This record gives sequence, structure tokens and C-alpha cells, in this order.
Amino acid sequence: MEILYEDNHIIIVNKRAGEIVQGDKTGDEPLSETLKRYIKERDAKPGNVFIGVVHRLDRPVSGVVMFAKTSKALSRLNAMFASGDVHKTYWAVSRNEPAQVEATLTHYISTVERNNKSYASLTPKEGAKKAMLSYRLIARSERYNLLEVNLMTGRKHQIRVQLSAIGCPVKGDLKYGDKRSNPDGNISLHARRIEFVHPVSQKPIDVTAPVPAGDTLWLALEQYATQHP
Repeated sequence: MEILYEDNHIIIVNKRAGEIVQGDKTGDEPLSETLKRYIKERDAKPGNVFIGVVHRLDRPVSGVVMFAKTSKALSRLNAMFASGDVHKTYWAVSRNEPAQVEATLTHYISTVERNNKSYASLTPKEGAKKAMLSYRLIARSERYNLLEVNLMTGRKHQIRVQLSAIGCPVKGDLKYGDKRSNPDGNISLHARRIEFVHPVSQKPIDVTAPVPAGDTLWLALEQYATQHP
């Protein structure tokens, strides 16, 4: 459990790829329940521990996830996410280099629940939702490229499907067009940073999640990106 920030109302953790944020049909223990048990034991709480889920990351994605520790924080954070007042930055590794070093992408995304997959179109379609993100190429290695991505909307699998649409699928993401899986079956997409104004104290909060420990490619790209901002 890598806790990046905690106070009386909020806890922010660095999710490992492969963990689920909230319970699903697999029956695996979600991070929300792991946190409840951890806090109950750590603080020797006699009653139930409140943990509210305010946003999610796909199972194969790593990085920063925020939970509410009070109902007051949960309702306020839900409103902040809905209004776009929480800013999230992602890092994505791609085998392919984008045609432009930086750009803003606009697509219309529709989702098919049967196969849990999203599809991007350049033109509006019935039932599709507008999706926008900006990216910037911030590091290269001999075989891979690191893109910094800022979301302007929050659609299902948005980064994965939009990067795939420009020929830059996330490394290991077979669902969206990469040719080879990662050894652990996860994908090289990391929620790097979250910025917001605290819903109770009104203080600015800025939290960065270290890249997956022990992953030499991630560590090398991180080192390059931080040394060449």
C-alpha cells in the first residue's frame, strides 16, 4: 500500500497495475476494501471505516487514485470531478512515435458493452460522446516513446482508444492495437499526477505517483523526462 497523501477527508494511493479500484464480477478484492481493512487495522478503529470511490482506473493501469474518507468529501469530490475541477495527467508508453510532437485530439467515442471496448470516430455518430485530450512527447528510448497526456473529458478507455486512433497504441494494450502483450499482462499507462483544490480546507493539492517500481523501461523514461523537462 503506497500512500501518497492522506488527511482526515482524503486518501490518495499509487495503484499497482492489475488491481481493481471497485468491486466487479471477478470477485477479487478491490482497492477500496483493501484500504478499509488497512485503515481499520492501522488506526485500531472499532467500527466501520468509510471509503468512498470518486474515480476509477482501468485494471491494467497503474498510478494515482483518490478516495474519500468522509461523506462530506465524497459528495464534494463527486461534484468537482463532474465539473472538471480535478486535473489528471497520465503517462503512456507507445512503441510508435506520433506524427506530431504535441497535439490536441478530438474524437467521438462510442462503447460496446458486449466486448467492453470503445471506438473512436473523427465525425459525430449517434450515441457517441465527444472526447478531447492533449498530448506531448516527453521522452524517447531506443524502441519506445513516452507521451504525457492531459484529459479534457473523461470517457471509457479514452486515452487508450484515442492514442490507438493516431497509430500509437499503449504498449501491451492488445485490445487497442498493440502487437505484443507485456509480461505481466498489464499495459504501460500510468496516472502520473492529480491536482485539485481540497474540498474542505480549500488548499491546493498536487500529488505525483512514482512509476511502477522495478520496471526498468518506466524508470529509464521517467529519468529522461525529469532531466529534460
